[in-house]
Amino acid sequence: MERLLKSEGTQFASPSSSAPASAKTGALKRRLGVWEIVFTVLAYNAPLTVVTGYVPLIVSSGNGIGTPLTFLVSGLLILLFAVGFTAMSKHSPNPGAFYAYITVGSGRPLGLGSAFMAIMAYFFMMISIYCYSGVVYTSFFKNMLGVEALSWWGWSFLLMALVACFGYMRITLSARLLSIALLLEIVLVFLWEGAIATTQGVSAISTEWVSMSAFASGSIGVAVLLGVSSFAGFEATAIFREEAKNPETTIPRATYIAVAILALVFCTAAVFFISGFGADQVIAVTTADPSNATLLSIQQYLGKAGSDAVNVLLCTSVFACLLALHNILSRYLYSLGMDGVLPSRLSEVHPKHHSPYRASVVVTVAAATVLGLCALLNIDPFKGYGALGGVGGYALMLLQVLTSISIVRYFLRTPHTYSRWRTLVAPALASVALACTAWLATTNMEFLTGDANLAYALMALAFTLLVSGIVYALILKSRKPEVYTRIGRQVI
Repeated sequence: MERLLKSEGTQFASPSSSAPASAKTGALKRRLGVWEIVFTVLAYNAPLTVVTGYVPLIVSSGNGIGTPLTFLVSGLLILLFAVGFTAMSKHSPNPGAFYAYITVGSGRPLGLGSAFMAIMAYFFMMISIYCYSGVVYTSFFKNMLGVEALSWWGWSFLLMALVACFGYMRITLSARLLSIALLLEIVLVFLWEGAIATTQGVSAISTEWVSMSAFASGSIGVAVLLGVSSFAGFEATAIFREEAKNPETTIPRATYIAVAILALVFCTAAVFFISGFGADQVIAVTTADPSNATLLSIQQYLGKAGSDAVNVLLCTSVFACLLALHNILSRYLYSLGMDGVLPSRLSEVHPKHHSPYRASVVVTVAAATVLGLCALLNIDPFKGYGALGGVGGYALMLLQVLTSISIVRYFLRTPHTYSRWRTLVAPALASVALACTAWLATTNMEFLTGDANLAYALMALAFTLLVSGIVYALILKSRKPEVYTRIGRQVI
């Protein structure tokens, strides 16, 4: 029998009983299995981009040869967060992830404010990747094919059109495309590692990183910040809950598998990156040219074919990341439309593709508008990429802290069968560790974004949206209590 959670003097109502009438025109279909969700989340993380970008950056500006251990520690921290996160997924059927969990744990006002902040975070990250993708495609066609047909934003708009088409159609088509792109990335990384092991010999593989002295060397704060940032987006597993075949088991499994795969790929890539140059030379090489260090190593051990493959796969990687972010944002708008917080038409599902097509169109229009402004104002794409991506990742860190605290609050007052480790100890430890990481991000904002002043202005917008969501929820409570009651669509 259904139980309703008491909170703030009201009840979380069933979506079937309180969803807007217009939302009942269709429903998202449960088509996604564990691996389809895993591939979607991993595509968002763009493993090849982390290997070519973050690994040399942590080596040069972080803790040097302690980089592999940094990725392991960061992965363990994310897994610690996932302990409570996956427990909550069985108690909160709303596919809103941060929105749903903060709502049920800390109340509707903070939950709605967090939803607005999460939408901004994912949107900023999507626009940052559009900026970066334009540069990647311009470089690829110029250097590989000798073609200079479009400006960076021209390529970005072309990619946006493709993303819009796939986002409009059924999610399984996107999932298959993302799976292919991701598998090719991981295969290339493992081929590169195998070439290093074959050339250098197993005995030459560095083990100096397996020590606390290596981990604590250099700027450990910057290293941990970048390490945790590399796992951003794993929480998107819960966003696809309404489309998962068996969400009670699919979501937890997909979450753990995604984090484990990311930790394995990042850690081993760092080990072989260090071994390829040699532990005694790798810091000097990466300090001299961190942006090209991984590409130089791949070319050294896989030849021109490997270098060309990286250039091609970087193009598919950024496209896969954009498609994943587009799908995540569409589901967020769909969820808020179902709740009646945003216009209910956003929750309409396409009769043929079974996708939140109206929400998808809104995401495309918003992205095209902002990208158009960037083009008109002649924004430096690298500056936009660093500032928007850094602030988006920072906002997600803050949301992870709020989520961990909300998980503890929820299980302290709600009967359950889980252990104290899963409902109290792990999420409490995760909240402290993530809060420390967020503090590191705050004190290293210029390093994280490339432009501290712009980053702080964007963060002011993020906190404004958080507060606006809280105020909006309180207004709904006073003027439209039936809509306020629907916030979160929690059925416990």
